[in-house]
Amino acid sequence: MRRRVLASLVGVVLAGPLALAAACSGGGDVEVSVRGKFGVRPEVSFPKGAPSEELAVKTLVKGKGGGEGARKGDLVVADYVGYRWNKDGNKLLANSYISGQPGAFPTGRLVPGLDKALLGVRPGDRVVAKIPPEEGYGDKGDTQHQVGAGDSLVYVLDIRGVYGRTAHARGREQRLDDPKLPRVTPGAPGQAPKVSVPRAAAPKTLQVRTLIQGEGPPVAKGRLVALQYVGVFWRDGREFDSSWRSGRPYAVTIGTGQVIKGWDQALVGQKVGSRLLLVVPPSLGYGKQGLPQAGIKGDDTLVFVVDLLGVH
Repeated sequence: MRRRVLASLVGVVLAGPLALAAACSGGGDVEVSVRGKFGVRPEVSFPKGAPSEELAVKTLVKGKGGGEGARKGDLVVADYVGYRWNKDGNKLLANSYISGQPGAFPTGRLVPGLDKALLGVRPGDRVVAKIPPEEGYGDKGDTQHQVGAGDSLVYVLDIRGVYGRTAHARGREQRLDDPKLPRVTPGAPGQAPKVSVPRAAAPKTLQVRTLIQGEGPPVAKGRLVALQYVGVFWRDGREFDSSWRSGRPYAVTIGTGQVIKGWDQALVGQKVGSRLLLVVPPSLGYGKQGLPQAGIKGDDTLVFVVDLLGVH
């Protein structure tokens, strides 16, 4: 919705359009050589001269996981290094191995070559892709990402996770019979759960309830979390944002101030696979200023249902 609410919640945790991956063949030769094990920063060697003008993708390590590979609209989480390459040489632009936090790649929202390269990737894959200018930033480049006019891009990615649009919490359902809190009922496959807000005064403090108890690892401070969510107003029960409605899961960093305080406090320590009900008072949401572009007022209490899909 306009500038999405999650972007305000999170500050947008995306690797940006400079990230790419692949498990499908892009044809041609990637031209570079790559050494190293999956999960460890790769050593990338470039030949002399300018790269050829064709998209090329190669799978260097094949993951052991089965199932379908990534499709358009899926969220891909990966460790990666990224370079620009032209006739004058190459330069490292991005390296997630240094920060220790992977990148999040929303397929369908990247430059054309990246979207093509991401199709089919699976967790455990290591892939290398060479993206020519016409599939990247063209003859104008992108100063924000330090890409010059006519630069090609080369990335090596270790795929940690792939999350489809229908991904949801998986675990033991927990009973919640509190008439003072919203009632949550499952939606149809691939749709947000239904949230019914009681006709009562909103709680003054943060409320966190587990609706589905997951059995995965706990969410640690500073980790990247893949999730689905829906948010509604306490005042009228109206939905103001939803990853299910947008058609893709999201990735956020938890516990570092990149999201609203209510999320930071509620999600740290929760287990992957869980579905949580959060009731966030204004002081732990957007405060007195609210978020006008999302219709959130300064005195709005917000209700979220959050599915924790993975942590990295």
